[in-house]
Amino acid sequence: MAMSVEVAGGGVTLSELYQSSRRLLLKTRDGLERLERFEYTSSSSVLSLGAAVNDPSEKAVEDLRKDISQIQLLCSEMERLLHSIPAKSQRDLWKRKVEQVAEEVDSLKDSLDKYNLRHQRRMQEVRERTELLGRASGDSSHVLRIFDDEAQATQSARSSSRMLEETLATGTAILSKYSEQRDRLKRAQRKALDVLNTVGLSNSVDKMIVLDNRLNHQDELLVKELNFERIEEKSTQIPFRS
Repeated sequence: MAMSVEVAGGGVTLSELYQSSRRLLLKTRDGLERLERFEYTSSSSVLSLGAAVNDPSEKAVEDLRKDISQIQLLCSEMERLLHSIPAKSQRDLWKRKVEQVAEEVDSLKDSLDKYNLRHQRRMQEVRERTELLGRASGDSSHVLRIFDDEAQATQSARSSSRMLEETLATGTAILSKYSEQRDRLKRAQRKALDVLNTVGLSNSVDKMIVLDNRLNHQDELLVKELNFERIEEKSTQIPFRS
């Protein structure tokens, strides 16, 4: 279906706007793919040289931005013309087509923005390397001194770390020996207490045995004395015969 509308001083249909947007989409996609291929093939050479080469990406990026802006403008015009379509089915069909174009151009814009960020980062690395090489060629001793200072700082940090590890190991060994000595002292203390308890019990038993012997001896004496007294009593009671 062709809808006629006046745009920029001339009659342009919705179909013509759509075809123009599709052609621009293909052109923009091809240009972005060329940029990305150039990015991957030139990154190593650019960084290895340490200086910026004749990179046409800046102009290409600017041209792609213009094409994207033109497509977005065409989408706005097509969205405005959608309201002029009386049949709902045709209007919905064209609405889906316009939305598809808008989604594709947004995706291309996002990809271009990401490429540009990568490109700017890569160029910044090139500039920093160039400045570093320039300083090295102008004053190589200064650069070497920087490297020496960094090496010494690294060595000092390693030595400090090693000393801390040795100190920690020594402290651990000392604490382990103290722990072993404490265990030995506790065992000796327990043995001494056992011996003392045993000796104390033996003394008590000996004392009881001595005391029991004394009591038995006293009982024997008392029995003997009682028997002797009975014998005397009986002897006095026997009559004397002449």
